[in-house]
Amino acid sequence: MGTVNTSEFRKGLKVQLDGDPYLMIECNFVKPGKGQAMYKCKLRNLLRGTVLDRTYKSGDSIETADIEEIDAQYLYRQGDQFVFMHNENYEQYELTSDQVDDAWKYLKEGMNCSMVLFNSSPISLTPPNHVVLKVEYCEPGAKGNTASNVTKPCKVETGAEFLCPAFVEMGELIKIDTRTGEYIERVKE
Repeated sequence: MGTVNTSEFRKGLKVQLDGDPYLMIECNFVKPGKGQAMYKCKLRNLLRGTVLDRTYKSGDSIETADIEEIDAQYLYRQGDQFVFMHNENYEQYELTSDQVDDAWKYLKEGMNCSMVLFNSSPISLTPPNHVVLKVEYCEPGAKGNTASNVTKPCKVETGAEFLCPAFVEMGELIKIDTRTGEYIERVKE
C-alpha cells in the first residue's frame, strides 16, 4: 500500500484512515501569514457515508486506499444477499441488502453494474444511469385523461414502484433514471 503526500492531495483521491477507505471530496490549501502551510480536507467514509474534516500540515502523508472499481453482472438474489459476477475473471461477489441499498429497485438478472471493491471485498454498487423495466401492474388510466402531469404508481418486474404518467399500461416497457428514480419515457419493444 502506497502513501500520498500533501502536495498530491486533490478532490477524488481515495485514502485510508484508521483502516477505513475515504474519498477526498474537498481539499483547500491554506497559507497563514505566519507558520506552515496547511491543507483543509473533507473526507467521506466509503463504508458508512459519514464526512470528516481533517487538517494536514504541508509535508504530511497518508496511506492510499486499495480501492478498485470493476464492471460486474447481476446474477440473482438469494434472501438478503445479491450475487454479482466480475465481467473479466468471473469471480463472484455477494453484497448484503444494506450495501445494495435502493439499487435493488433497478436490478434485473444479467444487468451490468459498477462495483467498488476495498481490499478485494465489495463495498458498494452503482446501477447504470438508465434502466428499462417492464410494468407488471398498474391501475388502468381513465379514458381521455391525457394531461401530462397526472401520475399513478406502477409496479415493475423488480418489485419496485415508480410514479408514471397515467397513459402507461401494464406490459409496457418504461425507462427509469436510476439517479433520481424518475420516469423518463415509454420504450418500444
